[in-house]
Amino acid sequence: MMEAIQKFFFLEGAYLLLGLFTLLITLFVTTRPFMEKTSVKRGLFWVFLVVTIMIGGHYAVTYNRMLEVRTAFENGETIICENRATRKVAPTVIINKAQEWILEDDDNFVSPNYSRAFFSARCIIK
Repeated sequence: MMEAIQKFFFLEGAYLLLGLFTLLITLFVTTRPFMEKTSVKRGLFWVFLVVTIMIGGHYAVTYNRMLEVRTAFENGETIICENRATRKVAPTVIINKAQEWILEDDDNFVSPNYSRAFFSARCIIK
């Protein structure tokens, strides 16, 4: 359970901060003198609801894709990962068990032939 919560904060941390910032902006705007008295409650409720649905949906889609990528890799399928280190030369990296790639900690693809690991959330099945 604790690992799932850590994974959620790792994957959605930036979006949680953006959601908090959006709620603070909503609070600031709805407390202005020209706004109705009920606008604070309504504004915060609706913005919180939308942000929660969007972050939850993003997490569900990302987590499910990670599970699919992990399963496909274990079954010997080819995986394509985004290479953020070198975007101009090789924007993607092809990962396959036959090329000495292994899945470390259930989420990171590593190879002795490559200098860095690739997080499974940034990968798709070929």
